[in-house]
Amino acid sequence: MTRRKTIPDEQVLDTLFELMMKTGPDGLTFARAAKASGLSAATLVQRYGNREHMVEAILSQAWDRLDAETRAADDEEDLSPEGAIKLLLRLMSLNTAERDATDGLLLLREDIRNRRLRERGAAWGRALAAALGRRLSSDPQEADKLGWQMAAVWQGAQIWWAFDQKLAADLAIRNALEAWLERH
Repeated sequence: MTRRKTIPDEQVLDTLFELMMKTGPDGLTFARAAKASGLSAATLVQRYGNREHMVEAILSQAWDRLDAETRAADDEEDLSPEGAIKLLLRLMSLNTAERDATDGLLLLREDIRNRRLRERGAAWGRALAAALGRRLSSDPQEADKLGWQMAAVWQGAQIWWAFDQKLAADLAIRNALEAWLERH
């Protein structure tokens, strides 16, 4: 008979995501994970097998959440350029903008290294570009091109904001997106 999990995977993975944001993926060990989660290292090994699978599980759950947030924003925001800006701003957390722009890059490295996570990222990018494109043009080819461009401007604006930080993250990124829209 299998034992009942005292702490659900979702809760464990949330805790380990926060730990990984602090330590970086390379700093995530079973000992640290055990201390943070309240589970024994042996229990974590039993659940995830090895450190690489544990990191993949953590990041897969993060992708699941980002996919759900993107779908919700796509369903709820107007089909207009302003709706595209609002959609992108919904995908940013103002409370963690600096952390996400710095420590989050270490997680992105893991997403790129791992084939399954890289596929998740590529699929999310396609969905995001399509959601943005629908708000920018009714021509399918133009929508695809503009959606990818706007996604690139958004990502670039986040990186440059992290260096500058003269304005609040949402205002700086909104300004960059609006300036790009004025040219298109």
